[in-house]
Amino acid sequence: MKRVLIVKTSSLGDIVHTLPALYDASLAIPDIKFDWVVEESFSYIPHLNDQVDQIISVSMRRWRKNIFKFWNSSEHLELKRKLSLYPYDAIIDAQGLFKSAWLARQADGDRYGFDKTSARESIASFFYDHRFSIPKDIHAVERTRILFSKSLGYKLNSSIGNYNLFSNPGNNQYVILMHGTTWPSKHWPEESWIALSRLVATAGYKVFLPWGNNQEKSRAERIAEISGAAVLPKMSLTEIVSLLKKASGCISVDTGLGHLSSALGIPTLGIFGPTNPILTGLYGPDQKSLLSNFPCLCMSKKCPFSLKVDGSCRGFQGLTANIVFENFIKLIKKNIVIDDLEVTIKEETDK
Repeated sequence: MKRVLIVKTSSLGDIVHTLPALYDASLAIPDIKFDWVVEESFSYIPHLNDQVDQIISVSMRRWRKNIFKFWNSSEHLELKRKLSLYPYDAIIDAQGLFKSAWLARQADGDRYGFDKTSARESIASFFYDHRFSIPKDIHAVERTRILFSKSLGYKLNSSIGNYNLFSNPGNNQYVILMHGTTWPSKHWPEESWIALSRLVATAGYKVFLPWGNNQEKSRAERIAEISGAAVLPKMSLTEIVSLLKKASGCISVDTGLGHLSSALGIPTLGIFGPTNPILTGLYGPDQKSLLSNFPCLCMSKKCPFSLKVDGSCRGFQGLTANIVFENFIKLIKKNIVIDDLEVTIKEETDK
């Protein structure tokens, strides 16, 4: 059996984007098994893949706040113990950061990763035994697939990557609106969510609004109060996966839960502004990423061109609820006549 250690600790979207590479490798090397180093808050995601054996949870974000305390802690000793259980046939750092490269160095085996021109942090490449130049102008899923194929020595086929998590969209007639994200610039305007929620409800779907913190909960409650959507209770990642599997579809800003919905095979529409969907957009069949009509792709947490106090992307002004709704309905293959709904909703929202 070939045993490989993957280091990809975060974020949620990045972890999801790694899954197709595992599927490629399992087809090319049938007896392969993976161990995975991942942030504890995302440790459920590797469980979704049958080839993953040991999941090694870390808390780098918490540890680095007091690195000296961590160094002398039982957590550090436990991490070293888990990483030394096996001599690995290969250790693949699929993140390309200093922290992930450091983690890779703690295990026994040849280390593989991006070269200094390909890694997100060039210093990471000095920690590897084998380095590969991989284009930066292709989707993150494809970059990781290429890295795995070069590291493990198999030929990558030209077909689209497979998350191997596919589930048939549910018939429960509800749509999930993923309105929460960490960057202010990625936030679609609240009034647009209200208008979209009404449009989706008019099309015959229940609208569910998840949330992950108090700020998102307050936004969900404001959207629901005007649009009639349902605010969900606080949910774990496991519960969100179960909810997504039964959904008719999902509409999401650029956030990890949107990429998770896409990986599960749920028809998902992504709303993009400052980030580039060519590089990190939704990936797979029945997915679509809409880019704002002011595509500066500045990759800034607060849009430098924003006309709003909240710093949201200026281009979202042109990416209306009606445009998003029309594209979503086409995505889930429903024929609905919209007529003048947008005008009516805009007038009511402006009141």
